[in-house]
Amino acid sequence: MPPQTPRERYRAQVRDEIKTRAWEQIAGAGASALSLNAIAKQMGMSGPALYRYFANRDELITELIRDAYRSLADRFQTAAKAGASLGDLARTMRRWALDDPQRYFLVFGTPVPGYQAPPDTTLIASEVMAVLLDACEAAGAAETADPFRAHIAEHRLWAGDHSAPPAALHHALVFWTRLHGVLSLELAGHFTGMGFDPAELYAAETRALTGS
Repeated sequence: MPPQTPRERYRAQVRDEIKTRAWEQIAGAGASALSLNAIAKQMGMSGPALYRYFANRDELITELIRDAYRSLADRFQTAAKAGASLGDLARTMRRWALDDPQRYFLVFGTPVPGYQAPPDTTLIASEVMAVLLDACEAAGAAETADPFRAHIAEHRLWAGDHSAPPAALHHALVFWTRLHGVLSLELAGHFTGMGFDPAELYAAETRALTGS
């Protein structure tokens, strides 16, 4: 890959600064309040100048979502290469979520009003699912008679072209929904004042789902 020209490096730096400012806005007021004009003002730019880097709000949100999915996929793939178990992946997911709750909520929280993600954003998400499905298959989920597993076998759900057996698909789906349920409630502060440690609840769910 040829080295970047000074112009390309400058463009990349400005785009990175725009994304940094966008995350700051999201942390303060949520993704629905994201304003390119406000970012331009913070950076000492005119609105039209900023639009040379991102054509509109939705393009910027899409880039942030891709970055968020990419960071989770990279964490999962690094863990998998190190021989992570399904329990290890659960703990990896929680660490990733706690590192940046706003990033977590952008991809797994309430949809941004008026925003429609392009279909290709799911391609990076499928990398996360592939690692999870491989781990579930390695864990050897037992086949049992279950109408929902039959449904999974028929429709494959979000597995795409992954060839994991229905038992692994079912295990991965239950893992994904239960642990995200705990994470979403914890990060939104719904456990505050309830007198228990959310980390222990997450660990208990992890043990129930993975045995580790």
